[in-house]
Amino acid sequence: MLAKTPKILLYFLGLLLILNLFQSYFTELIFDEAYYWYYAQELSWGYFDHPPMVALMIKLGSLLFAGELGVRLIGCLLVVGIFFFLWQMITHPKKDDYVNHFIVLTFSMTLLHAYGFLTLPDTPLLFFTTLFLWCYQRFIQKPTVAWAIGIGIVMAALMYSKYHAVLVILFVLFSNLKLLRDGRAWLAVAVSLICYTPHFMWLFENDFIAIKYHLFERPNRAYEFGDFTLGYFINLVAIFGFTFPWVYRALLKTKIQDSFTKALVYLVYGVLIFFFVSSFNRRIQTQWIIVITIPLVLLTFQYLIKDSVTKKWIYRMGFTNIAILLYLRLWLIFPALLPLVFETHGNKSLTEKIKTQAKDVPVIFENSYRMSSMYAFYSGDPSFSVNNINYRQNQYSLDDAELKFQHRNIFYISRYLDKGGLNYRDAKGVLHYGKYISNFQSYRKLKTFVDTDKVALNESKELILKVYNPYVNPIELDKLKFGVAYMNAYKQFKELVPITPVPEKSTSILRAKDTTRFKFRLPKPELASPGYFKVSISENELPFGLNGENIKLD
Repeated sequence: MLAKTPKILLYFLGLLLILNLFQSYFTELIFDEAYYWYYAQELSWGYFDHPPMVALMIKLGSLLFAGELGVRLIGCLLVVGIFFFLWQMITHPKKDDYVNHFIVLTFSMTLLHAYGFLTLPDTPLLFFTTLFLWCYQRFIQKPTVAWAIGIGIVMAALMYSKYHAVLVILFVLFSNLKLLRDGRAWLAVAVSLICYTPHFMWLFENDFIAIKYHLFERPNRAYEFGDFTLGYFINLVAIFGFTFPWVYRALLKTKIQDSFTKALVYLVYGVLIFFFVSSFNRRIQTQWIIVITIPLVLLTFQYLIKDSVTKKWIYRMGFTNIAILLYLRLWLIFPALLPLVFETHGNKSLTEKIKTQAKDVPVIFENSYRMSSMYAFYSGDPSFSVNNINYRQNQYSLDDAELKFQHRNIFYISRYLDKGGLNYRDAKGVLHYGKYISNFQSYRKLKTFVDTDKVALNESKELILKVYNPYVNPIELDKLKFGVAYMNAYKQFKELVPITPVPEKSTSILRAKDTTRFKFRLPKPELASPGYFKVSISENELPFGLNGENIKLD
């Protein structure tokens, strides 16, 4: 393959790698990268928000280089692989005559720039989508056992990258249902499931916490056409920039003449339709639809070879995109180039400010997995996010980071404190303040369960509350306060009403590694027609936590 690749493309890929490595070294992390770096400090078969591929990438890169470059190294290599395998999938006999157009087309795509150096779950998702399509193309040309095994391994890698990968696999399958009668296709599925078994086991051992959160617990809001559906169409434009009319024109003009082209078309339309329908329920994030760039590169390039208009405008608008994107990449390093502040600006200086104010005691952030992981990366000191009812669960809710700070003097940073010595504004302009806490103790892992799936709001009978203490030590009840958190129909927290549940058996403690039963009645909320409730716990005067699951109210 390498010998048949045009030299100009190989030179471009070399320059692309150098550019991305340079960018990686000189650009501060964005918050999500810092969060995934935190993942990588303790490798696991799964994490709260995502499967483990992104953590593995960061861990491998950090073994070779320190700092930002270590976080991003593997991603830089994978993006070169994306461009390389895309070229290998093009079968047009005249493709070598249009290698410059291929370079301009691919290098002008917004998120292929971003994921060229930012290490996010979408980076391996794009790479393994490309590799999956490359393997599939060869499998339908020569359906051998070896290619079936290869596809199975790549499908597992796809799913280890991001859960959205299931859409890639399903829509390619829908394009060729004859595979359901092919034993080699089932072999690929079997290999994939075997490779993915460790993650299935991790999900089972952690009560499917990631799946339950994404599907059932995640807050939403009322439908807004401008932000939901119209925003979805704006995202479809944004991922291609000024080349978007000709990219989608190529899609509409493509005639399906073989199984592989059919797979590409089904993949694009499948993802577009899936997220269009989803846009009537929730806001669609740009990166959720990023996988369509891979098949659309192939379809657009094949089409521009025979269409002079598309060929001309992809070239013109592609260079326009590239010029803008390169300027924006410089701005990520040099903030003075634009009067805007982005996540890559000021993280080191803010960390130094906080560390100086904290005077070398551990720093804990309230409701900010973003700042806790960013602070840990740039300070070199462990940090923690105390998540409460105003926020959401994350990896800090799942792992054992909390234990590192028990009974220690800490510096606590929150947006809800009175004005203190330290203050800073986050990216949204919200002020945060800091204070010292002696002998810090938190029990964020306490779990509450109510023995019902649905409750009438005016229910007068007593309900059973179970509280599980996962810690190795008992917890005194006088250190705890209980409350019922009411949410609206979109699972947005709106109101907390204190309650005093009564233990079924007289006790003053929650026994270690045990469940204690209480009785309580639902208090009357001020909120009109709440949709859900959960029972929350406040320990040692900390804000009420995310202890229970949402329960439907009739």
